[in-house]
Amino acid sequence: MLREKDLHGIYVPIITPFDEEYEVDAASFYNLAYNLFQDEIDGLVVNGTTGESPTITNEEMAILFATAQAAREAAQVNASIIVGTGTNDTLSTVKKTEAAGKLGADAVLVVVPYYNKPSQQGIIEHFRRAASVGVPVILYEVPHRTGVTLELDTVRTILELDGVIGMKDSTPNTRLVSELTRLGSKPVLCGEDSLLYDALSSGAKGIMSASANVMTERFVSVYRHFEAGQHEMSKQLFEELLPLIRLLFEEPNPAPLKWLLEQQGVIESGTLRLPLLSVTEGLQKKLAAFLQK
Repeated sequence: MLREKDLHGIYVPIITPFDEEYEVDAASFYNLAYNLFQDEIDGLVVNGTTGESPTITNEEMAILFATAQAAREAAQVNASIIVGTGTNDTLSTVKKTEAAGKLGADAVLVVVPYYNKPSQQGIIEHFRRAASVGVPVILYEVPHRTGVTLELDTVRTILELDGVIGMKDSTPNTRLVSELTRLGSKPVLCGEDSLLYDALSSGAKGIMSASANVMTERFVSVYRHFEAGQHEMSKQLFEELLPLIRLLFEEPNPAPLKWLLEQQGVIESGTLRLPLLSVTEGLQKKLAAFLQK
């Protein structure tokens, strides 16, 4: 299981490839996962939002996890496999977390309950129940998706819970990570790709980056140089990645990622499940131009 002291580095929320019949393409998933492990990431997140988790069944999640395990074994690495189990229903979240534990997940990623806008105390209780399962929990704060913003005291209370080992911070600036670092909190991973360098400079211990499904080794290099104290080189490498990051979020994630991965031959098809659609022709041209640089 993933421990607090080991929560650092580059974690990739992997996309879920589908074939043209909208079924999970396990062969493409294996190929991508193997490549990511070979690029020396620190962890893989299965069934995150980038993996189109709202459309994934429990049976499919089990297939994806087993495939990720096989890829990790073949790559002969010790990277963690984290499973996204958060929903806006506490009982459902607990059951999914229990299922992830039985599969062998190293940790689970639990998003703040979305849409129903619970109180701060209700959110704390949600995480208390999830953490009580016994699988290490990573708090995921992403207010632009959930419709609710955690107060600093709420974040600190959740992070103090036994079983919560850290958080993914997808707030739109570095204020939260700066304040938590000042107060000496558990590890915080940046969840906003365009803020990677600033977040590291503010005390983040790494990133959970959707963009790192492509050009993974460059994201790893940004982090490794920063950790080695080579901050100018880290910043330069990151600034070279920024145009790609911006393109990848011009249209809903993970459509641009899937299009790129199909073009690169890593996955067979860039198919998405509705309500997500493939990228527009205009963005395809921009992405193709970036690949040719």
